[in-house]
Amino acid sequence: MIKKAYFSVIATGLALPLMAADDELIVLDWSGFEDPGFFGAYIEEHGDHPTYAFFGEEEEAFNKLRGGFGADVSHPCAQSVSKWHAAGVIEPIDTSRIERWDDVNEIKETFVFDGEYFLLPADWGTTALTYRADLVKEEDIQSLDVFVNPEFAGRTSIADNVDDAYALALLAIGITDWTTASLDDVSRASDWLRRAHQNVRTYWADGAELSQLLASGEVLVAWAWNETPTTMQLDGYDVKANRETVEGSSSWFCGYVNIANGPNSEDKVYDFFNAWMDPTSTEYIVNEWGYGHGNQTAMDELGAELLADVGLGPVNVPVLQQSPIEHQIRDAMIKDFEMIKAGF
Repeated sequence: MIKKAYFSVIATGLALPLMAADDELIVLDWSGFEDPGFFGAYIEEHGDHPTYAFFGEEEEAFNKLRGGFGADVSHPCAQSVSKWHAAGVIEPIDTSRIERWDDVNEIKETFVFDGEYFLLPADWGTTALTYRADLVKEEDIQSLDVFVNPEFAGRTSIADNVDDAYALALLAIGITDWTTASLDDVSRASDWLRRAHQNVRTYWADGAELSQLLASGEVLVAWAWNETPTTMQLDGYDVKANRETVEGSSSWFCGYVNIANGPNSEDKVYDFFNAWMDPTSTEYIVNEWGYGHGNQTAMDELGAELLADVGLGPVNVPVLQQSPIEHQIRDAMIKDFEMIKAGF
């Protein structure tokens, strides 16, 4: 199981968890991605890992950067990149300095603005109905309706993440492409989430927390990344994912960006990027975390059977891709989700 550590200090006037090391590269990231298995080549070259600051949600990271937090690199997901670009907090990636640029997943083309690339695809995965197979009947997990089934009151969990939450809700109301969603669709999805809220034990913040909830039996059904069943099965728990509920499941893609006016040299930024694209990173993230990787050539070499085993293979139901959406739509999701979690 993935172990995640948290450290708290005061940095540049902001209270942030920080993991200090090489102070010539500061990475603002999701907790857990400080795992050295992802960037072993950087450590080999520089003798230490970067300094990490952590965030729990992309809006938090965005606001920290706009507020002046001095990072060199950060890690948004697909739907946030255009907003970060429009706000001027990121700058173009010099693709000539990415040694394996030709191997990078073609989703990189989604993040071209004014002819320049702004995201290095790093990690991707799937989000699906995940459950304790030894405690939940098979017939109960064939539909996303389980999240509003009164029999599971207090026994469900949804990610404390606006994108995953609305991927679930939009699928539940029959929308499989959120780039076509209207504000009315968001309102209907919010109404569904209010119903689902009645069953929620807690909104999980990271995979380690959710694994503990499922292991204890406190939570029986969750909307979870494919990391969770992959790592929990390795630990001997009967936790499975159903990516083929009648409504479908979801997928997501995240990556690294070059922060505008970062405090340190660009040289280590590109050393970090290149370490992430090394095939050893691909093997590690698939085998140890169950996530996909931005180096598509290295992914292909792992083979379809392994990818299917960790929940990354094809399915025969709709897949809502968490691709970039209009700022107005996502801002409405953010506003409603905070109200829903507060019970309104």
